[in-house]
Amino acid sequence: MKNYHEHVFKICAVSKKLKTLIVACIVLFTVTSCFEDLDDNAIASADIKDYVWKGMNFVYLYKLDVPDLFDDRFTSNEEYNDYLDGFSTPEDLFESLRFLPIDERFSRIFNNYFDLQNAQQGTSLSNGIEYNLYLVPGSETEVFGAITQVLNNSFADNLGLQRGQIFRAINNEPLTIDSINDNDDAIYQDSFTINFADYDNNGTPESEDDIITLNGESADLNKVVFTENPVHKVEVLDLPDVTVGYLMYNGFNLNFESELNDAFAEFNTAGVTELVLDLRYNGGGSVQTAAYLGSMVTGQFTGEVFSKLFYNINLNNNDRNYLFSNTIEGSGSINSLNLSKVYVLTTNRRTASASELVINSLKPYIEVVVIGENTVGKTQASQVFYDSPTPFTSQDVNPNHTYVMRPLVANSTNVNDLLVPSTGLIPDIQITETPSTFGVLGDIGEPLLSAAIGDILLGDRPFYETDDNLRLTKPLKTKPLLQDMYID
Repeated sequence: MKNYHEHVFKICAVSKKLKTLIVACIVLFTVTSCFEDLDDNAIASADIKDYVWKGMNFVYLYKLDVPDLFDDRFTSNEEYNDYLDGFSTPEDLFESLRFLPIDERFSRIFNNYFDLQNAQQGTSLSNGIEYNLYLVPGSETEVFGAITQVLNNSFADNLGLQRGQIFRAINNEPLTIDSINDNDDAIYQDSFTINFADYDNNGTPESEDDIITLNGESADLNKVVFTENPVHKVEVLDLPDVTVGYLMYNGFNLNFESELNDAFAEFNTAGVTELVLDLRYNGGGSVQTAAYLGSMVTGQFTGEVFSKLFYNINLNNNDRNYLFSNTIEGSGSINSLNLSKVYVLTTNRRTASASELVINSLKPYIEVVVIGENTVGKTQASQVFYDSPTPFTSQDVNPNHTYVMRPLVANSTNVNDLLVPSTGLIPDIQITETPSTFGVLGDIGEPLLSAAIGDILLGDRPFYETDDNLRLTKPLKTKPLLQDMYID
């Protein structure tokens, strides 16, 4: 990587009049004694905004598409400071610097890097349920929810909650469009009561006359500190003349690579010859972990290029290839299946980033059969960028604040330089799971897994026709879901 301080001096040396700005640039990653005489809040605010602009100017993938990030954007120290003062918060400044024409919703800024560090390790405050929200049939304002999965060993799991349960109210207040779009709504709080309901399709294939009725059952949910093992479910299915492995994998977490590798050891021991990789709720994670997963699925391509990363003009020395490998760094040999075909289950709102990377990067080498919906369409990788003398690291971080950015810094392609389309990857067999048809994950009757098994046993691949049990009911888009692909 180019020396960051050299880069900052280059930016700052726009004219001979910018000596004070050069000093300010140096101060970006150091703490001087002059701070002692200033108001703490003013110091922090100035530091954070300075960090935001210079950080985005240095690392942002779309720097050349945002005029406010051009190296010659400011001709004087005064102009630069006035520009920063024009934003009331660091978040406002950060938002203004994102390249919005590409619907750039993936770069993030956090006001507490400890929370981000915990999240990337799989630890967060969680009650253990994940869910989709839908409009009540026949209504444009009333809303109901359906639990998509209950995380293993979580608070909700200990209560006995299950995938497929329907809820219509929170704290006895019916859900509405207005309430779910309100960040203060109870459903987003740390503690609440969830009120369950029954879903009745009324005996018809149409969804408009379906009925949802509160059934008097409820549960008190609390968010607690929870670390999720992303290896959610591992099943070996002994079918006629074939042994199928099923893996529900929810996040590319480098701290659980051994558990992921253990799942493939189980598949090897069982003699698995077909694999169904369920990524329908996997929003991404570590690029390196994705490369390891690709190596577990295959094994016959060790040393060849799995994927490529391309950075912006400032960081193009960091461009790199991720290779298929037969070992996990620090953990020993990879358990590989040496497959020539894999089935991947997807959904439109959840399957993103590193999940899409695996599909895209395996396609040049083996047959990848995608079952479900179009994926999200995120091809870029992000990286945590701290306010420190050493970019991207938390060493000697500025003690005046706990802000951290995780902007998009690189584009990811497969070995043939193909990006994941921004519209997502198109499934080979299209199925939309709905509240009335979720089924049990890993059970051969669950619709998406059933479609994979049908293709394995019958060998044909028609477009999957929807019927009474597979109506195309789309979940509402409410609070943004975490979708990320990050560089370790």
